[in-house]
Amino acid sequence: MVGVSGKRGNGEGSIYPYRNGFAAYVWVTTPDGNRKRKYVYGPTRKDVHEKWLKLHSEAKKGPVETNTPTLTNYLAYWLKEVVEPNLRPLTAATYETTVRLYIVPLLGAKRLDRLTVQDMRGWLNKLADTCQCCAQGKDARRPVERQRCCAKGECCRQTLSKRSVNDARTILRSALTNAMVEERISKNVAQLVKVQRARRKRPDPWSVEEACSFLENAQTWLDYLYAAYVLILVLGLRKGEVLGLTWSDVNLDAGELHIRHQLQRVRRRLLHTDTAKTEASEAVLPLPDICLAALRLRKKEQEVARERAADLWTESDLVFTTRNGTPVEPRNFTREFDRRCERAGVRRIRVHDTRHTCASLLAALDVHPRIAMQILRHSEIAVTMEVYTHVPSADTRRALRKLGKALGGSKRKDGKKGKRDQEEQPDGDGRQEP
Repeated sequence: MVGVSGKRGNGEGSIYPYRNGFAAYVWVTTPDGNRKRKYVYGPTRKDVHEKWLKLHSEAKKGPVETNTPTLTNYLAYWLKEVVEPNLRPLTAATYETTVRLYIVPLLGAKRLDRLTVQDMRGWLNKLADTCQCCAQGKDARRPVERQRCCAKGECCRQTLSKRSVNDARTILRSALTNAMVEERISKNVAQLVKVQRARRKRPDPWSVEEACSFLENAQTWLDYLYAAYVLILVLGLRKGEVLGLTWSDVNLDAGELHIRHQLQRVRRRLLHTDTAKTEASEAVLPLPDICLAALRLRKKEQEVARERAADLWTESDLVFTTRNGTPVEPRNFTREFDRRCERAGVRRIRVHDTRHTCASLLAALDVHPRIAMQILRHSEIAVTMEVYTHVPSADTRRALRKLGKALGGSKRKDGKKGKRDQEEQPDGDGRQEP
């Protein structure tokens, strides 16, 4: 690169003594189109010359960032400018939590362009071995009389699961991919690290008998969420979808239900979004007789609650509301579901696992996978086939073909009271009164 005269050409840069070593610069074009000097430093002229050649090569390939931010600063920019405008609120909140708790504390001080594969591997190993109770000060924040583990010197070893560690790496990889698109870095070191795939935990969904017992108990006790339980078990609705359901989404005459909304609490705010989880989730589902009967009953119960609340009633068009018409809190729905499991004498499972129950029943009823995929509103057939088709061996084909009749339970006659005159509707925050 040195001409016959011994001088460098215009824009080739220079190497010179600097403090206790050497420095060099190359004229580069920044991503915004400006021409600026980019500097490199080292203890010897040879080290700097190698860096200078590498920088010169990068400058020839395309724009080069002259002021590289730390990972903390770049992730803050990425979350604000890329994640929040383009992803759903709950997903964006999950990304922010992962960045704040698992990425920034261990890697945040590193410069974006100086991250290495060794840094990634060391971070993943340390993240998997770190007690999060100690790292986040969970026990230390408790009152002294309630401290029980790490704050008292007895580490509880509350480490992350392999799946959580892999999720953190996936989020960082996404951020670094965006940095490559913006031409801030030349390679994605998070993508170069190979990790072992976490084994998916196989749920143990309810059998037909357990599902029947649960719904019959909710019906007998006049549970105001009975219709919600029917929808999540028979149609496989997600918790956010059933709580976000509005009467405008339900056509009782045509026997159809539209999935258009979700109700979720994100960053201490209760959001009623106008989009489902996936594009395939926005579907029109047929309503079996048991679902129609449960929704008609729910409509009558809500009309009674509206008359009782009078001026305290909050109009919202939601199908499932508290006794004052306000939305049911997602966490309180989970609490009510757990209490109902205990009262019905069935195994306690997650609300989301009822989708596994629904799909297992559909599969055992010889429903075609494509139809089951449509009912469960999966975007890929692989999810339906690999995850949601665990058929209990104890259930017989004959019992499953009677699913509709069995889930109907005993019919309540007009004027006949159940075990309670009326199970209390929850108060304003979605909790039931004792």
